[in-house]
Amino acid sequence: MDSQVMVALALSLVGGLSTSIGALFVILCQTPNLKMLGLLQGFAAGLMLCISFLDLAHNAINSIGFLKGNLWFFGGVVFFGIIANFIPEPTLTSSLDVKSKKKNGDQGGKDIMKKHRRQVLFSGIITAIGISLHNFPEGMAVFLGSIKGLRVGINLAVAIALHNIPEGVAVALPIYFATQSKWQAFKLATLSGLAEPLGVVLVAYLFPSSLSPEILEGLLGSVGGVMAFLTLHEMLPLAFDYAGQKQAVKAVFFGMAFMSASLYLLEISLPDEMSL
Repeated sequence: MDSQVMVALALSLVGGLSTSIGALFVILCQTPNLKMLGLLQGFAAGLMLCISFLDLAHNAINSIGFLKGNLWFFGGVVFFGIIANFIPEPTLTSSLDVKSKKKNGDQGGKDIMKKHRRQVLFSGIITAIGISLHNFPEGMAVFLGSIKGLRVGINLAVAIALHNIPEGVAVALPIYFATQSKWQAFKLATLSGLAEPLGVVLVAYLFPSSLSPEILEGLLGSVGGVMAFLTLHEMLPLAFDYAGQKQAVKAVFFGMAFMSASLYLLEISLPDEMSL
């Protein structure tokens, strides 16, 4: 059992730490402008919405039934909707206003840019949390797949690694923009991927005796509700403001399509009796 856990941990580290590769793409490039940031925010929103609706909520409904799955999902929506009322919400300011005030040498331009950075930082943290929660069950799948056979475990790890690279970009870009720190961007993107080996540890030592599969699926459905609320409440307004509504919507659907393709590759990598 211990050797299987070690193999699963190694494979999950390969998949999880590929978020660091995505972060490297960000920190090796020049500082992004607001429009590029908006497009990446739209892309990240598409990733999050796809994970929420087509992965977490979908699996919860299939596993515990339509009614229970929806109750868990909307329970997560209501739960974080209440919490959001206590979170300070800075007013969105048009990126055009920032540019015009910078040209005029107005001190207000600097203040507006600070507000932009705070908004983007919060959005980046939200993305990191959401992707971490999504990576958690992927670690569980890697562990179960490696028990089924080394080939299955390797296939899963490779597929997860490929679709974790853009997730690393989605986390690192807003953090880099907001903090101007390459190290902070790289660190947070890497930490979001480390949720995967944590999932291996949990399923190996705690899951069989402490948590029923129905409760686990329900909790993951609630996570989907929280992620959907956060995406629509925080990330989409930023994407619309920075990139424009038409371009941001295109980026959202591109992100959804990309994540759907990634989830499909993961699905066909799994044996018939398993699913993510």
